[in-house]
Amino acid sequence: MNKYHIVKQKLLDINKDALSLFESAARIPGANLKNLDSWENTCRKIESRISDEILRIAVVGPVKSGKSTFVNSLFKGDYVKRGAGIVTSIVTRIRKGSFLAATLFFKSAKEINDEIKRSMVLFPLGGFSEKHEFDILKEEDRKELAKALDSLSRDILITKDTRNRDGVILSSFLKGYDKVKDIISDKRVVRRFEGDDFHLHKPFTGDDSLAIYLTDIELTINTGEFDKDIEIADCQGSDSPNPHHLVMIQEYLLKTHLIVYVISSRTGLRQADIKFLSIIRKMGILENLIFLINFDFGEHDTMDDVKNFLEKTGEELGLIHENPEIFTFSALFNLFKSGEKELSVKDSLRLAQWKGEKSFADFSDNETKRFQEEINKKLTDERYSLLLKNHMGRLDAIIRGFGHWVALSRDILTKDAFGADEITKGLGHHKKKMERIKSMIKTTLDGGVREITGDLKSHADRFFDTKSGLPARLIKYLNDYSVDFNEYKNHIPENGFSDALYLMFQDVKKAVDAFMAETVNPEVINFLKEEEKKIKDHFEGIYRPYDSMVKDAIFEYNKTMKTLGIPLLDDKGRANGFISGLSEIAKSSGIEIQVASASIKYSQII
Repeated sequence: MNKYHIVKQKLLDINKDALSLFESAARIPGANLKNLDSWENTCRKIESRISDEILRIAVVGPVKSGKSTFVNSLFKGDYVKRGAGIVTSIVTRIRKGSFLAATLFFKSAKEINDEIKRSMVLFPLGGFSEKHEFDILKEEDRKELAKALDSLSRDILITKDTRNRDGVILSSFLKGYDKVKDIISDKRVVRRFEGDDFHLHKPFTGDDSLAIYLTDIELTINTGEFDKDIEIADCQGSDSPNPHHLVMIQEYLLKTHLIVYVISSRTGLRQADIKFLSIIRKMGILENLIFLINFDFGEHDTMDDVKNFLEKTGEELGLIHENPEIFTFSALFNLFKSGEKELSVKDSLRLAQWKGEKSFADFSDNETKRFQEEINKKLTDERYSLLLKNHMGRLDAIIRGFGHWVALSRDILTKDAFGADEITKGLGHHKKKMERIKSMIKTTLDGGVREITGDLKSHADRFFDTKSGLPARLIKYLNDYSVDFNEYKNHIPENGFSDALYLMFQDVKKAVDAFMAETVNPEVINFLKEEEKKIKDHFEGIYRPYDSMVKDAIFEYNKTMKTLGIPLLDDKGRANGFISGLSEIAKSSGIEIQVASASIKYSQII
């Protein structure tokens, strides 16, 4: 990471020097500013991009696998809330900073009211939801909603041994309101907890009644070995009963460069893991995945037991991932060791006991070291180097071009009128030739744009066709959905028809939401990735035939320059690849790619 940081800073320094040179050159009387302006604009974009480049790592896995403990161990402190139950209720983004700070982004009152309105669809609250538009800021509305919820039967609030999701949403908003009432307004609000107040963010990440008011949360932590340009995300449990949690995880995974999947050695690989890993495979991002088995010392008697467990887990993971990278260590052991002096008496005794289990402790330490080395390799060699290489290639080409421009201008200025005129004529001839090549490339690319645009539209139309595409599968899923009406009829005598109808609606809604999160979203994401590859391959195919033509033109140009006694144009720095990736092009062009997750917004008409 230090090597990356040094190279990055050197690139920024070189870029700054280049900009200074362009400013000086622009003051020369009679200078051709066309190239200078282009070079300057590109360098300013490079400066912005290098400074803002962020590498994202998502930490995912089932509930209670130790994700938050692992994240804390990376930053060497108890910064993210951990404990019993489903603790993480929102994706928590964490970066290195110069001091402790938690930034919370709150929903606006309108966003909250819209969410409540969606949860009220068919909810048996008497005539409450139809009386007027609910407003969370009005005490009368909150009291009436609370009264309506209190009057509901247990059958409505708990269906099939789980709490009703819409009931949870409505009660969570009411339960948490008093703690956020001074924050919520007509506009989105940002709150920041720093220093000694940092811990005040924890309830918002672990309590659904507070997390439900947030759109995002970002922590900056001043310990740990990660660079400030790396973002770690502590995600909700992949087997959370709330489908919205899965959608939030998917949205973040779209932006990640690396995924650490955490599996507890207490439970091993479960059905929920297989299900979520299959979703990741459908999304087409398995290549970004590494596995961490969170080693619980108390669950194993000997190292032979551990090895047998790892062998079995490796075989199971191999059914989903062809060559899974697996690391095994205790996140809690590492966390306790990093803050040994601040531990409670109970935790100090646990740490002492674990240290005494030397074979386990040594194994965990060795695996931790191996994990750190692999992470550094992936972040520097495989990811960061690629990001910097793109900027370095552009900067290199600009500086070589500027150097040739300076040498050419100097030679023209030092020759007599005849010599300068001869150089100008030679340049003019080659300029016309390059302009023709440039025009040919532009015409071909314009045709390529029209062609690929038509292809993309055709592909999208087929993929989203309501008769044969993905929507048709969703419609078929609904048509094939089996409803046991007798189950709901039993509720009618005691609770009434509307309550029975609502219970059936909730079961269908839960099934459809799960189908959207587990099938539709991943396939849409994978479709986008495949289409991006087609775009990249299409334009690289168009460009390649012109590559040799450009090389020949530069060769002819250099022959002329040699006869005129002018320094040659160095072509060694010319980029070999035409397209570095659509995400790179999008960023450099100021295009923001929207998240590609779909959700059903149910209405009363259903």
